[in-house]
Amino acid sequence: MGNVLHKKGFQEAEAEAKAEPEPQELELNSEFTCEICVEPVQSTKKFSNNTLCRHPFCIDCIAKYIEARVEDGAPANIKCPALNCNHPLDPLFCRSVIPRKLFNQWCDRLCDTAILEVDKCYCPNNNCSMLVLNECGGTVKKVSCPNCKMTFCFQCKVPWHAGYWCSESGQSRDRNDVLLGMLVELNHWTRCYKCGHAIEKIQGCTEVHCRFVP
Repeated sequence: MGNVLHKKGFQEAEAEAKAEPEPQELELNSEFTCEICVEPVQSTKKFSNNTLCRHPFCIDCIAKYIEARVEDGAPANIKCPALNCNHPLDPLFCRSVIPRKLFNQWCDRLCDTAILEVDKCYCPNNNCSMLVLNECGGTVKKVSCPNCKMTFCFQCKVPWHAGYWCSESGQSRDRNDVLLGMLVELNHWTRCYKCGHAIEKIQGCTEVHCRFVP
């Protein structure tokens, strides 16, 4: 008798467990209210903004929102439409919910904005004139053009003046002057800021008194 009751109870519990939906099934069948259209939407159509923020928006509303922002000339970094949210929309997570043409337009604007915000110059080679960006930040002087491989000064935009300051870059030099400048650069010599003589540090502290300056 006890075994029969135990078996019956087990069968009833098993039947109830099968009747209960799995957590994943509950999530798929659940709904949420989009904060833009204020309509109930299936959770499968909920937009995911990576892990930046989790405001409830449907895919259709986000797609229309991005299209409006791009066409209106809004800043390239499109922010989440939620009130008081400053998180940007992740373009990679928006790629699948907007048309390819719109995505490419948005990416072009993002690139243009990035270029405007960084230090840049054009290669001084008249046969090249490629745009060169300072992507590392800080003060950059000696750079090599990625297109023509010409080495030039990023600050004064002229061919590289080894061993000479930018203020001297416009001065004419003969072959010996050029070779001397290359020697100064090769040996990491320092030039006196008053008289211009090259100084080599062999040992001791970094403080140097030029013997040519009273």
